[in-house]
Formats: sequence, C-alpha cells, structure tokens
Amino acid sequence: MQAFLKKHRWTILAAGAAIQILTGVPAAWGVFQGPVRAEYGFDEGAASFVLSLTIGAFGLGCVLGGFLQDKAGPRIAGFAGTALLAAGFFAVGFVPAGRPGLFYLAFSLPVGLGSAFLYPAVMGCAQKWYAEKKGLATGVIGGAVGLSGAALTLLVRFLSGRWGIRVCFWVLGGLMLAVCAAGSALLENPENAPAPAKRAGRDFTPVQMLKTRQYRLLFLATALASPAVLLFSPVIVELGQERGLSESAAHLAVAVGSVGSAAGRLAMPAFSDRIGRRAADLILFAGLCGLSAAFAFAGGWWVIAVYTALTFCYSGEAAVLPSLCTDLFGLEHTGVNYGFLALGMSAGSIGFPLAARALGLAGSRRGGLCLPCGAAPHKGRQAVKQGRLPANRPVDRCIKTSLFGARSWNCIQNTC
Repeated sequence: MQAFLKKHRWTILAAGAAIQILTGVPAAWGVFQGPVRAEYGFDEGAASFVLSLTIGAFGLGCVLGGFLQDKAGPRIAGFAGTALLAAGFFAVGFVPAGRPGLFYLAFSLPVGLGSAFLYPAVMGCAQKWYAEKKGLATGVIGGAVGLSGAALTLLVRFLSGRWGIRVCFWVLGGLMLAVCAAGSALLENPENAPAPAKRAGRDFTPVQMLKTRQYRLLFLATALASPAVLLFSPVIVELGQERGLSESAAHLAVAVGSVGSAAGRLAMPAFSDRIGRRAADLILFAGLCGLSAAFAFAGGWWVIAVYTALTFCYSGEAAVLPSLCTDLFGLEHTGVNYGFLALGMSAGSIGFPLAARALGLAGSRRGGLCLPCGAAPHKGRQAVKQGRLPANRPVDRCIKTSLFGARSWNCIQNTC
C-alpha cells in the first residue's frame, strides 16, 4: 500500500473528499427535517434537537477520535467512524413514530460520533501526505465538507420524495457504508514522514491546555458561534417559505448555503495565513454577530443571501480553529487538543436550545419567522394568498422584541 500511495498520493485526497462529501448531515438537516417531522410525528422542537444532539456528539467524538487515531492510526479510526455512521442511518429507519428519545439514541449519537471519527482521520492523514502543501490538503477536504450539504440535499429530496424518508435513510446508510469503508481502506500514514519543525512555543498536553486562559476563551467563542447557524439551519426551508420564498427556492437555500460553507473553508485558512489566526477569528466572529442580527430582518431572497454569508463565516471559523489550536498549544497533541476545543460546539449546540426552551423562547429562536407579516404585512398577506402561510396566522399586528441583542418578532394576537 505504501508504494502505491507514494506513487499516487492524490488518492488520499480523493478518498478523503469522497468520505467527507457524504458526512455533512448538519449542513443538510434543513432538508431532512420536514420529512422527519411528517413521518415520525415530531414537533419542530423535537426535530430541531436532532441536529443539536448530533453536533453535541460530534464534539465528544472529536476527543475520542483523536485518542483512537493516535493509538491505532487513521484506517482503524475511519472504519470505526464508518460503522457508527452507517449504523445510525440503518437503525433510525426502524424507529417507531412518536419516539424522539429513541430517534436521538439511534441517530444523533452514532452519526455525530461517526462523523467525528472520520474527519480527523481524513484530515490528519491528508496533511501528513501533503506536508509541504498542507493548504492544498486542508482546502480539498474542507471544500468537500462544505459541499456535502448540497450533495445530501439533492439525494434527500430525490429519495424521500420517491420512496419516503425511511427508505432514504437506508439508501444513504448503504451508500455511506460502501464509500466511507472503501475510502478508509486507503487511509495510511506515510512511513518515514518528516518530523514537524520545532516551534518557538511549548507543546501543551491536554491537561495543561485545559488549565490555560486561552483555552477557556476559545471554548467560549466556539460555543457562542455555534447557535448563529444552528438556530437557523434546521428550519431554513420552512423559514424561507414563511418569508416569501417558493418551496423550490427555500430548498435552494440549503444548497447555496453549502456553497458558502465550502467557500469559507477554502478561503479563510489561506486568509488567516496573511493576517494571523486571531485577527481572522475575530473578524469571523464579528461577522456572525452582525449577520445573526441582520437575519431577523431578511425577507425573500435576502434570506438565502444572509444565510449563505452566515455559513461562510461559521465554516471559515471552523476551518481556522485547528490552525489556531496548533499555534497556541503546539503540534504534539494537536488531535486531542482540537477535540477538547470542539467540545465548545457540543456546549453551544445542546445548551442554547435547552436554554431557549427553559426561557420559553423556543418559538422566537427562529429569529423572526413572523417577519414577513410583521415587518412587511403586504408580504404576509401575499404569502397567505399563495398558500405559503396558513390563513389563520395573524399578519397585521406584530411587536418587535429584543433578547441579548438578537431581534425576534412575536405576534400580538397569537404566537407564530
């Protein structure tokens, strides 16, 4: 295998891209959500929490996957991730309707863990084979991660529309098993890989890193950045329709958002090389804050534009984070250290939806689903006439409220 890979090392990038283009479930969950609600009888909160728990499991899986890769190598980590990912898609097809807890256990936990095992195995292996062109390796794999939302959108719409969401899960599980297992079989670290150049700073062990102020700040920033996309992604299709888009245009938001995600993962690592990781991270975080506020006022095609910009910033920040981790905490334990930083995604993805429910804000978290009727009543009435909004939804009297700087719209006569 070593001789083949040395002669055709591009196969590592091809295998990694093929794996990652099928594992972007979070980016495409907005397309899954409608069929899942209809088939399994979930309300919107239960269906959206599938995504939160999946990303929560992803953060935990990054830590476990980092340890597994260090001990057993990328191929074993890849096979383990493939088994978990495929098992989740197969198992969820048998979950009875009206059982959200069982759905979370069968789907969110194994899919989140499996995706997390695969990502560091693929990325780490590619960077070792392309040690002199790490930017190329990061760009190809990261771009595939971003485009996975578009690929899964097309597959889910076709499969669920023809055979239903349960068959869709089974077919996707079989496809992931075949492609990810074949790709994982090619993952092998190069022999006699050159040792990384010594850096000026020290190499932190995970325990040492956890005690630093930098880790706590990065963990907090990662947790706070997650809701900027997580609050909108699960309901982006419904939200787009309620804000004046046709059904096909609303589904387009998922695909175009995936392109924005791919662009962020491709562009921001190179940009951070020029201006510095911290500066890039601050710019992206500020962009997430501003765009989240702007999203409350977006209607029509602006929904797609602002959502795409959000996915660009969110994915760009995610792509810069591994390099920032290396800059701050060294190379020796980078896989496990990054996993502990990724736990911030778990905290944000699970903590914020739970907090919204506890505070009674689960409905308003959508950042203005009443906006077409509240900010522009004529658009709301037009949407009712065209069948995109239910006729009993109030369209004339809305009030604007603010919480933690994020604006939402609530109808006086009834909650939307």
